[in-house]
Amino acid sequence: MSCYDRSDLGLLLLRLGTGGVLAAHGAQKLFGWFGGGGIEGTGEAMEAMGYSPGRQSAVMAGLAEAGGGTLLALGLATPAAGAAAAGAMVGATAVQAPNGFFVQGGGYEYTASLALTAAGLAITGPGRLSLDQALGHAVNRGWMVPLALAATGAATAVVVGLRNRRVRETSKDGWEDGQETLFDEQGA
Repeated sequence: MSCYDRSDLGLLLLRLGTGGVLAAHGAQKLFGWFGGGGIEGTGEAMEAMGYSPGRQSAVMAGLAEAGGGTLLALGLATPAAGAAAAGAMVGATAVQAPNGFFVQGGGYEYTASLALTAAGLAITGPGRLSLDQALGHAVNRGWMVPLALAATGAATAVVVGLRNRRVRETSKDGWEDGQETLFDEQGA
């Protein structure tokens, strides 16, 4: 029997905190819990933000947040869980980026922090106090990390790029409410 060290405890705290917050955000979208809009309300909001179709976008974001967050908290399938959660938060960051960095002004500070923490956990791994450890890392192999991050990164870039195009096309002068692109599509 091995003794757990500070890094195992630190990773456990990061996983529980980040995963718990993400799971709660996803539950707002999927079930309307914690004052959330549920699928219908979130779908309408997603449509208004340029993510179309709104209902499907709400389901995908909710699953990435609730599922990724729950799996992160448990320390199970950590590369996929962290990548999925990070991708969902990058999608939220795209909406908030035009408002600047700080959350007080509607900026992306909070969503970017969640994205970076989730991605960091995907890369670092869950630590020894995790289901991945208990299951012999069957769904937490080294090769899964770049695969999960690359697949999620590509999918997120496509989704955010399509959203940016929709927002440009529906506004008079290119952007509603002064929004700007997060990713330059011409460079991709």
